[in-house]
Amino acid sequence: MVKSTSNPFVTILVPCRNEVRYIDGCLLSILANTYDKNLMEVLVIDGLSDDGTRKEVERIAADHPSVRLVDNPKRTTPAALNVGIHQAKGDVLIRMDAHATYPSDYISRLVDWQRITEADNVGGIRIAVAADRTPMATAIACGVSHPFGIGTSNYQIGLTEPKWVDTVWGGCFKKELFETIGLFDEQFIRNQDDEFNHRLIAKGGRVLLVPDVHAFYVARNSLFKLWRMYYQYGYFKPLTAHKLGRVMTIRQLAPAAMVMVGALSLALALCFPKSLFLFLGLALTYLIASLALGVQIGGKKGWLCGLWMPVVFPTIHLSYGIGFLQGALTFWFLPKQGVVDMTATPLSR
Repeated sequence: MVKSTSNPFVTILVPCRNEVRYIDGCLLSILANTYDKNLMEVLVIDGLSDDGTRKEVERIAADHPSVRLVDNPKRTTPAALNVGIHQAKGDVLIRMDAHATYPSDYISRLVDWQRITEADNVGGIRIAVAADRTPMATAIACGVSHPFGIGTSNYQIGLTEPKWVDTVWGGCFKKELFETIGLFDEQFIRNQDDEFNHRLIAKGGRVLLVPDVHAFYVARNSLFKLWRMYYQYGYFKPLTAHKLGRVMTIRQLAPAAMVMVGALSLALALCFPKSLFLFLGLALTYLIASLALGVQIGGKKGWLCGLWMPVVFPTIHLSYGIGFLQGALTFWFLPKQGVVDMTATPLSR
């Protein structure tokens, strides 16, 4: 059978809430894509923003009929995605983050890769950029894209050739996929893409990460926001494992293991002062590693940025680890009841 080479109608899904600082850049970069505007719609699924985001979207939509503002009363990302999927007119759906900007070939490349490889989900590389020019913001962007900070997450640290993976950032799907896999699970305020992709793979689907597609993701601009985000990432990982019956990758356990070992060694030191050397040895080893990487990064990004790295790295690791442990307690040992599972909800015809 000869495959069609005609371009499909594409729906871009942009979940957002209170993104007035970034929504203009995001939407303008999407509209600057070379993909045929007659074959594209952009759904900005907004969680009832109260910071001016909606006015900005409406202003852009007034000049660009392909942009449409859609309400998301539940105000969460997975709920926004499900609302968007139901309302999408496209045969192909692409999830795009409001906290990012995209090169002009982003949409066309994803569509081409999806068509050529017949992958069920295709994603590209997420390049973290600083939210502003301060050393701390630069350090946060470095931390969330460094192997020491986030492990072997290929879509964040990059790769040189296409690779079948367990998850991707964003994603390009055929709409019909959601008829068989189901919608995004609304229990997952974070990590809903991880859970969806693992469910997809469990049903025989394939997820492809490609190196020549990239987006510029604006990292958080404060340690508090960084802590909150990675705490939530960690908190919802055990829920994914609980639902699927297994832990997806070993790297997800490393921050929780670090927190547990640190806490146990500190407790041991308090009970048996002679064992204090164990806690100090572990803390010193971690500090030296963070400082060494800070020197390395500082040589490229500036010494003030390097000085922030011994603060940024533990912020990522501790928040994720503590979140994971609390999530494990909540979802493994004290599972919540009565949560509606949206993954089996069929699409309306």
